[in-house]
Amino acid sequence: MGLASHLEELGQPWVDRQLAHPVVAGIARGDLDVAVFRSWLEQDYLFLLDYVRVFSRLAWQAPSAHLGDLVDLAHATFHEELSLHRGLASEFGADLDGAEKGAPCAAYTRFLLDSAADYGEGLAALYPCMWGYSTLGARLAEKPPSEPRYRRWVDTYADPGFAELTRRIAQMIDEADPDRGRAEALFLEGMRHELAFWDVPR
Repeated sequence: MGLASHLEELGQPWVDRQLAHPVVAGIARGDLDVAVFRSWLEQDYLFLLDYVRVFSRLAWQAPSAHLGDLVDLAHATFHEELSLHRGLASEFGADLDGAEKGAPCAAYTRFLLDSAADYGEGLAALYPCMWGYSTLGARLAEKPPSEPRYRRWVDTYADPGFAELTRRIAQMIDEADPDRGRAEALFLEGMRHELAFWDVPR
């Protein structure tokens, strides 16, 4: 089994915990309080700006074969994923420019930016976000919410194109072959941050 597949096995219980979280469950039902999603949207927007910086820091270290992959990931995050957030912001009344990081967002982005100082370790640390959201999207799309704004959010992460970006990261992890114990620790720390991120500021 490759390292990325092994990490995914470790991450499955954490995905289940996210699916049981009240915020994710509310999205799945389509009845999540608008104010809660607005707060999450603002925090995730700030997170994604730093996520682009993480990809960029890793791209500087990447072997030539994967430089384009990481540039593509940074581009897709900045232009496509953040565009989704800007579109939803207008519908939910979110203040993206005036938002400030809450504690979960600040802790998670600090962890990712620090981890990205090492190429292989940085890939393991960021994999919970890519793989986790792709997995959440696929699971939620099995019974998508009827509320169109939440349905659009689910469709974005259930999209095959997003799954393909996730597979690229998996390939890079396997090829980088970081220390297995260190990769496991960073991946699980990332999964803990993923779960904590749903505890949005109120």
